[in-house]
Amino acid sequence: MSKLFKSLFGQVVLALIGGIVIGLFWPEFGQSLKPLGDGFIKLIKMIIPVIVFCVVVQGICGARDLKKVGSVGVKAIIYFEVVTTIALLLGLVLAVVFQPGAGMNIDPHNLDASSLGTYVESASKVKGTGFTEFIMKLIPATAVSAFTSGDVLQVLLISVTFGCALLLIGEKGAPVVALVSSLSDAFFKCMSFFIRLAPLGVLGAIAFTVGKYGIGSLKQLGFLVLLFYGAVIFFVLVVLGGILRLSGLSIFKLIRYLREELVVVLATASSDSVLPQIMKKLEHMGIKKSTVGLVIPTGYSFNLDAFSIYLTMAALFIAQATNTPLATGDLLAILAIALVTSKGAHGVPGSAIVILAATLTTIPAIPVVGLVLVLSIDWFIGIARALGNLLGNCVATVVIACGEKDIDKARARAVLGGQQLAPLHSAPMGNEQVNG
Repeated sequence: MSKLFKSLFGQVVLALIGGIVIGLFWPEFGQSLKPLGDGFIKLIKMIIPVIVFCVVVQGICGARDLKKVGSVGVKAIIYFEVVTTIALLLGLVLAVVFQPGAGMNIDPHNLDASSLGTYVESASKVKGTGFTEFIMKLIPATAVSAFTSGDVLQVLLISVTFGCALLLIGEKGAPVVALVSSLSDAFFKCMSFFIRLAPLGVLGAIAFTVGKYGIGSLKQLGFLVLLFYGAVIFFVLVVLGGILRLSGLSIFKLIRYLREELVVVLATASSDSVLPQIMKKLEHMGIKKSTVGLVIPTGYSFNLDAFSIYLTMAALFIAQATNTPLATGDLLAILAIALVTSKGAHGVPGSAIVILAATLTTIPAIPVVGLVLVLSIDWFIGIARALGNLLGNCVATVVIACGEKDIDKARARAVLGGQQLAPLHSAPMGNEQVNG
């Protein structure tokens, strides 16, 4: 028991319980602890762009072959499109079958749209952006602005370009590669400092949630919430589990291996907060750093599985709640539009509501004001979204590594089986986080 409480996992669990107790018995004090959770996530996001840059550049230079980089990238994009399409279809089918919004009989004219102002305004910037606009958004105003904005896709563009350039100039770029490697070690050490604050972040986030919404906020929040959680569980265990099984590994063992990170995501509803640790753990499993460095950052914008489930499910929920009839053509339109809009989710403030608004504004039949119905439960939905997205990207990395023969499967089975193996590389984050 003493060993458990000394571990990060044990401390996070204790913080989770403490947050529930504080929020339940001292709700006002619990709400005042919100800055702890917000501050923790801001600390992590502060250095994520630099870490992504260093990891991607190292990965490309480590691959030593641009054809290899291209092969990983193409396979990743194809995989992302196939799996997110399955996720979108799952959300659509479940909403049609279970009708979560049926019987609410909401009159859209009686809904107060004042709380949607900023979301709809942001959605107007996302909606209607065709392929050209999407590509232009990938290009930052300056090399520095990509890092200050925190847009992972823009950072990825600079990282890939810079890494390829270093690879092509050969020995002349060796000192720069060494500098990037040293910077990577330094920023991962910074991350190890910040991750020690995870229990405080979890305490603040949970205390605020329970203090504001009550203990019921951790239980049933309506049929839509239950249906979505069930859909994510089904997708992770059956769809992702089946895909991972084809690679010879177990989804249950992977979840156990990532338990510390998953608990942090559960409490903060943000997968950004554990991105660097996830990358280190996947490398420790025996996956090449070059593959991890390319797939994970790209997946954070292009492979949002749980978010895709929610996008189609919530759109149909609003239609059903407002008694809006939808033809087969409307359902296909929702699916097609969601395939595009879901790719712009990461890095957008209030991304789920914004992207949902952007999707609905292209379907005239569905009243956009219906977003008010899901606004109040978005944070709770966000917990399952973040967990599902994170696991989806981890599985994607394993599958693509298997396809590229960039994984030591014997080591992966041993690590997922609980064996404490020595790190493959220097581990600036400490053995506890790497070994789980």
